[in-house]
Amino acid sequence: MNRISHWVREHRIHHKHVDTDADPHNSLRGLFFSHIGWQMMKKHPDVLTKGAKINYDDMSADPVVAFFDRHFGILKPLLGFILPVVIPVVFFGQELKPAIITQWFMRYPYVVNTMFSINSFAHAFGYRSYDKTIRPTENGFLSFITTGEGWHNYHHAFPWDYKAAELGSFFPNRCTWWIRLWSKLGLAYDLKEAPEHSIKRIVERKGDGTHPIWIPKGDPSAQVEEVIEEHPYMYMES
Repeated sequence: MNRISHWVREHRIHHKHVDTDADPHNSLRGLFFSHIGWQMMKKHPDVLTKGAKINYDDMSADPVVAFFDRHFGILKPLLGFILPVVIPVVFFGQELKPAIITQWFMRYPYVVNTMFSINSFAHAFGYRSYDKTIRPTENGFLSFITTGEGWHNYHHAFPWDYKAAELGSFFPNRCTWWIRLWSKLGLAYDLKEAPEHSIKRIVERKGDGTHPIWIPKGDPSAQVEEVIEEHPYMYMES
C-alpha cells in the first residue's frame, strides 16, 4: 500500500499502457506477477520511463491528497492497523488477541488480495462484453467480493465513467453508491458517465457477444446465439 499520488500515477500508466511492459502489473507476465509479483520485483524500465511522463499535478494541488501523502508514515499504521484493533477493543469489548488476529491476519490480507485480484483475475477470467480486443474482463464474483470493482472490461472501455460499470449502484456495485454519497456531501465532484449511445456503439463494434442487450454487428457467433437464447425477450422485434 502506498501514497495516494503514487497509486494515481500507477493507475494512470496502467490505463495508458495496459498489459504492456510499461504497465506496472502487466497481466501478460503471468497471473502471479499481475497479482502480487509486481510488488516484489524491480519495475520494468518502460514503467519508469513512461511513468515519468504521466501528469498527476492535480494530485499535488489537492489539499486532502497532499495531507495524506505528507503524513503517510503515520496514517498508514494508524488507519490500517492500530485503529482497527483499538475500536473493537475499546468500544465493543473485544479481547485484544482476537482483535489482532481478525484485523491484522484476516481482514488486511483479505482486503489486499481482493484488491490485487482486479489486476490479476479480472485480466484473465470473465467476459469481454464491451471490448474483446483487450484483456480486462467482466467478472461478477470479483465484483461481489470487491463491492463493484470487477466490471473491469467496462472500466477499461470507459475509464472516465465514475461508476466503473454500466450497472449503476445496485448490490454488486456498491462503490458507485459511496461515490454518489460523497458527491452529495461535496467530497466528490465532476462525475462523468458514458452515454448510452456510446456504450451501444462500442458493444456493437468490439464486444464479444455477451452483453445482455446489444450484440456485435455482423455474423453472430455461437456465443451470441447462446446469449439470445438465454435472454430472448431482450431481442424480440416490436
